Amino acid sequence: MGAALLEDLIPLYPVYAILFADSTIPGAGLSAAEISALFALWSVSTVIVEVPTGILADRYSRRHLLVAGPLVTGAGFALWTFAPSFLSFAAGFVLWAIGGSLRSGTNQALVYDELAHLGRSQDYARLAGAMRAAAAVGVIGGTALAVPLLGWGGYAAVGAASVAACVLCAIVSAGLPETGARTADPDDADLAEVDLDDADLDDEPTGWIAILRSGLHDLRDQPVARRLLMLVIALTWVAALDEYLPLLVESFLAGPGSGTTPQAVALLMIVVAVGDICGSLAARRIRRPSAIGPAVGVGAVALVLASLWGHPAGVVGIAVAFGIFGWALVVADAALQDQLSSGSRATVTSIAGMGEEVVAILAFAGWAAGSTHLGPATMFAIAALPYAVVAGAMTVRASRRWRKRMSRNAPT
Repeated sequence: MGAALLEDLIPLYPVYAILFADSTIPGAGLSAAEISALFALWSVSTVIVEVPTGILADRYSRRHLLVAGPLVTGAGFALWTFAPSFLSFAAGFVLWAIGGSLRSGTNQALVYDELAHLGRSQDYARLAGAMRAAAAVGVIGGTALAVPLLGWGGYAAVGAASVAACVLCAIVSAGLPETGARTADPDDADLAEVDLDDADLDDEPTGWIAILRSGLHDLRDQPVARRLLMLVIALTWVAALDEYLPLLVESFLAGPGSGTTPQAVALLMIVVAVGDICGSLAARRIRRPSAIGPAVGVGAVALVLASLWGHPAGVVGIAVAFGIFGWALVVADAALQDQLSSGSRATVTSIAGMGEEVVAILAFAGWAAGSTHLGPATMFAIAALPYAVVAGAMTVRASRRWRKRMSRNAPT
């Protein structure tokens, strides 16, 4: 949880786009087109490196990768801070993509397998929800720190604090346990231990191919795992539109007699963040995958109604929707981990991460195309429709399973 908090305790998050565009900074002053190109480079880089880093996590020490990830990301932030230029910004995004991918999938795999080694894999959803909540708290903390740091030392102070948070994240990650347990069968309770420090790291490249094949085998031969993977990817749809939430909140404050200020927007954004945190923590007690369909349906309705209401109080409905979607994502991820073999767990989870990036790119493209004709409220209401489709499909499938069960149990 400490590592999750520190990973997102980054004061640069709310201001890096402003840094890129600030013409008073030598080497900065980028145009909107150049900044958009950087965002595109970030997403494309993440898609490229996501699965290879997942295979790396299944082949070598996961703890070592969790330590390396924030250090690589911090190197990118250092470039932005102390050598600003378009090329430095581009290199920083590539490093951020690599650093984030080194932790994506790796983190879930290490936590699940360590819990399984202790015979406590049922606690994964509880801990994963707490980690997700800690990350959200980190985002809030980083945003809060940005203001005084900017006033004290400008972008240099913000950047240095962000690099320091990455270093602290690496230090905390170095203290995580790693037994080296790996299993080939998710149903096998006997976990064979391997000492990763003594493992031969110079095996033939076929080892990489074998790990990828094992992950694809899990998905090909287990329809449940395949459906859960698609569900995890689908549930990140609205999360990809996080960048546009301030625009939606601002539209709530734009009515007659309402004062739209950055401070007011920031306060209402905290309400949404609190909803997300509460949803993540709810996974500690409510862990039934069968409840995902109806819950996501409720979240979709809440998002549509709150978005179209257009009143500042509608932010509560947005918070409820994001809380439900966050809870569903944690529970679906836990159910997916239950289906995977340990030896390819990080690889398959990284495939989900790659799918999430593709979803993000589609979401950004959809927003760019639709926002020329529609306002933020309508765009978010439309964004809720895929969730309604997912909820309907899951509810219909659950209903069919229930009818089949009833027919089998009916007296002849």
